[in-house]
Amino acid sequence: MNMRDYEDARRTFRLDVPADYNFVRDVVDVWAARQPAKIALVAVDEHGENRREYTFRDLSRAANCVANALEAMGTGPGERAFVMLPRIPEWYELLLGMFKAGVVPMPATVLCTPRDIANRIGRAEAALAITDEDGVEKVLAVLDDCPTLRHLIVVGERLDVRFLTYAELVEAAVETSPPARPTSRDDPLLLYYTSGTVAAPKIVLHTHASLGAGHEITARFWQDLTADDLHWTFSDTGWAKAAWGKLFGQWRLGASVFLWDQRGRLDPEDVLRVAATSGITTFCAPPTLYRALIQLDLAAVDLSGIRHAVAAGEPLNPEVIRVWKEATGRTIYDGYGQTETVNLIANYRCLPVRPGSMGKPTPGHEVDIVDDDGAPLPAGDEGHIAVATEPERPTGIMAEYWRDPEASAAVFRDGWYYTGDRAVKDEDGYFWFLSRSDDVIISASYRIGPFEVESALVEHPAVAESAVVAKPDHQRTSIVKAFVVLAAGREGSAALAAELQDHVKGVTAPYKYPREIEFVDELPKTISGKIRRSELRQREERALSPGAERAH
Repeated sequence: MNMRDYEDARRTFRLDVPADYNFVRDVVDVWAARQPAKIALVAVDEHGENRREYTFRDLSRAANCVANALEAMGTGPGERAFVMLPRIPEWYELLLGMFKAGVVPMPATVLCTPRDIANRIGRAEAALAITDEDGVEKVLAVLDDCPTLRHLIVVGERLDVRFLTYAELVEAAVETSPPARPTSRDDPLLLYYTSGTVAAPKIVLHTHASLGAGHEITARFWQDLTADDLHWTFSDTGWAKAAWGKLFGQWRLGASVFLWDQRGRLDPEDVLRVAATSGITTFCAPPTLYRALIQLDLAAVDLSGIRHAVAAGEPLNPEVIRVWKEATGRTIYDGYGQTETVNLIANYRCLPVRPGSMGKPTPGHEVDIVDDDGAPLPAGDEGHIAVATEPERPTGIMAEYWRDPEASAAVFRDGWYYTGDRAVKDEDGYFWFLSRSDDVIISASYRIGPFEVESALVEHPAVAESAVVAKPDHQRTSIVKAFVVLAAGREGSAALAAELQDHVKGVTAPYKYPREIEFVDELPKTISGKIRRSELRQREERALSPGAERAH
């Protein structure tokens, strides 16, 4: 276990990053030299089969080939590259080569539309786009809208004279390390789009230090990793969650990472099968997936090899933690952070878990609840979750919102980084999430955080998922409205809606109950699986969909 005493770790842990730090040279290449046969990556195909293992030496050589090939084609340090690939090993080879060459990748999910692609390439002024055979048609469809794009590379067969294949790119490249250049820890490492749950997506700029070193905090303290682990973070390569669990912190500690080339509609039963048969020791998934998994017969699958389970992406409902532990004997340790940061707050194996709590700040960060002016608030008072940036800025926070000084200034102020989330802190220092700042519901002068209502709803056996938003109301300013996805075999009705309302009144304060409930087949979510409450609020401005059950 990497942390036996929380308070001692908070006092003593320091993440020192040398001025000339480069993630590939100083992590991947070092492991390759020390233990050439050490497994860095385990990859399986869509069926969870055809297992392939890649050593640090394999990946170091591949990174050199890519870096040399990029230099040969005239793509240099600081230039941006749009990367849209499924969960395949080539994603690693390409990103590592870019990191080493100083080229700045912008990972994107394979679900991006041609319009998304044109927007991202255009905003980043990308010189290079890399995708697979399924994605190339999307890129070609908007090629005329991307004047900065000089090169298009496809992982797969050549189908058009306008692009190179990945095989052609590296065919003539050498495996020797490219010429060393001074690399600042503050050099750009990659660009990520925010998920845009309450506003238009912004572009987050991360450096070699902020992610390439900062995610050691994520891996060491929350994921509890060692060099003997095989870690599986369930994530698309286009999500920032991939940075959290697929290469940076894990490889700093020498752990192996697991990659499943899952495509199409996800079957939760396949997740359990792959987890049980692949030698996974630590597992990270979004609450959306955990909520689906607990609907299955967990006792029928041998998950005993998984010694540690964590969740991140949005708050984890206490009911999910309870059901998972009853079935597997393992606690799910919730963690909190953002596309803009590494892990900031977490539950740890060395501390008691208070179900529903975010946990306590990670070593290396001073996190508090502050008011609008940056003044820390006493225990029990609601405020902004903020990370101290003075007197010393912590490593694991983005450099800025790229080319958006106004947005950057809005979150970096008063000596704090404002996360945009609201919470309370109890007397023992545990944080309790309430809502995104824009999600708070004002009803008859009461302030209501949607997550508390959502958690109460999920505790009812009829509810699989829920999302709560404000609906405009003449008398109360707003009322609480809940969108509910029912568990298998349950049907929506006015009687069930009334039952759920009474249930929430009993679990939370009576004024927080949803005055309107709509049963839906699914909830709108971001690409990374977070509920898009903003979209649900917008729905309330349009005509209500026919056929849904409602109760007042």
